[in-house]
Amino acid sequence: MINKALRILIADSQHFHRMKVERLFNSLDYYRVAPAQSLIELMTLVDYGCEPFDVVVINAELAAGSLDLLGFFLDNPQVRQALIYNDGTAPVQPAAGFAQENVQISHLALPSKQSISQLMALVDAPAKPQESAVRKPYLAMQNAAHA
Repeated sequence: MINKALRILIADSQHFHRMKVERLFNSLDYYRVAPAQSLIELMTLVDYGCEPFDVVVINAELAAGSLDLLGFFLDNPQVRQALIYNDGTAPVQPAAGFAQENVQISHLALPSKQSISQLMALVDAPAKPQESAVRKPYLAMQNAAHA
């Protein structure tokens, strides 16, 4: 089931690109999308937001070398998952042993529906019930039986 409460941020200087990426999310039934047109706007929204963003999709050209996007998003508590697209400088394969579980890098000029679908499959994966939540009713019944 789709979590419609997920917070999504799209950052690109081109309005048309932001709209096209937003439509990809909309086609997958995600509508809680915020746009950012500059790096300063993105950093303000991420750094000073009261809630973390579940997904940030950013055009690498927005940083234009002024910010290490991979370093910024890697382990950032305000961003659960990031997709950096249009990044021609990134290596095709990440270095062995380099953990970048919450950041994906794409060389494509714009993300495709398939890449957005894959990203959302990571973010909006069904939660597995925790063992403690399953055991609590059982323990309560055991305690009631012994009382």
